[in-house]
Amino acid sequence: MTGRRLPRRLVQLYLGLALYGISIAALVLADLGVMPWDVLHQGLARQLGWSLGTVIIVVGVLVLLAWIPLRERPGLGTVSNVVVVGLVADAVLAVVDSPSSPAVRIALVAGGIACNALATAAYVGSQLGPGPRDGLMTGLVRRTGRPVGLVRTSLEVAVVVSGWLLGGTLGVATVVYALAIGPLVQLLLPRFTVLPPAPPEPVEVTGS
Repeated sequence: MTGRRLPRRLVQLYLGLALYGISIAALVLADLGVMPWDVLHQGLARQLGWSLGTVIIVVGVLVLLAWIPLRERPGLGTVSNVVVVGLVADAVLAVVDSPSSPAVRIALVAGGIACNALATAAYVGSQLGPGPRDGLMTGLVRRTGRPVGLVRTSLEVAVVVSGWLLGGTLGVATVVYALAIGPLVQLLLPRFTVLPPAPPEPVEVTGS
């Protein structure tokens, strides 16, 4: 948390988290399906009568508690993720109404997925700590020795099925997101990753 690049990392982190919340709201407003974890969040929100953002925050806290036996260490970005994403999603949903036009809804899906990829690359690239759900995945990979793909797929199938049974929206946007988000983040992440400063060149001392 020191160095000349810290201001950029902080700005990138919080802009990325804000964009993440906006992208969640965009898919909710489109009503064509939401991101895998948001199927669970939406289902819980409908069952509990809570706002979507409140559920996102509470689930984030519970996931962080699951980090304890996995011995994962949260960073500033981890804690900020829990709070900022849910607050921004609720703020957008409070002031924007769902469109009735199919073209606008499709545009919201495309824009929401692109915005989410950009947001993910920005906050992950700041290297100030993974999101709680990403940390759960990496912790399970490390503790179980299972492949990343298997662990991530198992987690997302579990939350999608649970959320759908609770009343969350599972639709075409969920499938498109699942297929597109990996390649998009892979493309964008190198552009946003803040690399550590290069070590100083050794000074050659010559005798006289």
